[in-house]
Amino acid sequence: CNGSGGVDKHLLMLRQFDSRFCENAGIPPGTILLMPRLRSRCVCYSDAMEDIFDTVVVRAAGIPAGHPLAGVLSGRGNIVELTEKSHDAALKPEPPGGLTHSERAALACRMARLNLDGELTSHYESMVEQADALIADPNFDGADNARLRAIIRHTGLITRSPKDAAAGDIAALKAAGIREEDIVRLSELIAFVNYQVRLTAGLRLMAAVL
Repeated sequence: CNGSGGVDKHLLMLRQFDSRFCENAGIPPGTILLMPRLRSRCVCYSDAMEDIFDTVVVRAAGIPAGHPLAGVLSGRGNIVELTEKSHDAALKPEPPGGLTHSERAALACRMARLNLDGELTSHYESMVEQADALIADPNFDGADNARLRAIIRHTGLITRSPKDAAAGDIAALKAAGIREEDIVRLSELIAFVNYQVRLTAGLRLMAAVL
């Protein structure tokens, strides 16, 4: 089926993004995709599948239950489930570590805006607390907050030019006082949101031709 092949293509895109990011950042391949906590929280195919048409990516793509693409999505429910559970693991983990839930949502909103995705922007904007609203603005660079400046710079770099990322960019995060485990958390978030944006765009294109 051409439709299911299109969804498979976007899962492959996530794997390729992970491979390129890890190589450029000087960390082991699979660090983003295969973190133990992501495996335990996301790859739970035996769990009852939520209604796929109430998941973030399908809502953002604007695909209703009666659409011709609905059958394809239902047949590939494991990918939709993985994406939804990855969303929760990246945005709302417990404990959140050094990146609060609101900061994560603000960074996700920023990435959605950089990718000109209005639906995902609205979704993430609704999760941001007022104190972190500036982080979601692509014109805000962190001002005099060294930690925020480093996080925002890194998020923009990986979103816009992942091939330009290098080990020195990880060193810059460490120099700003960001702990190694929080660098991994940030990397997971960036990888997920950029994958989600591409998957959503692909689903919209598929929906438009069916």
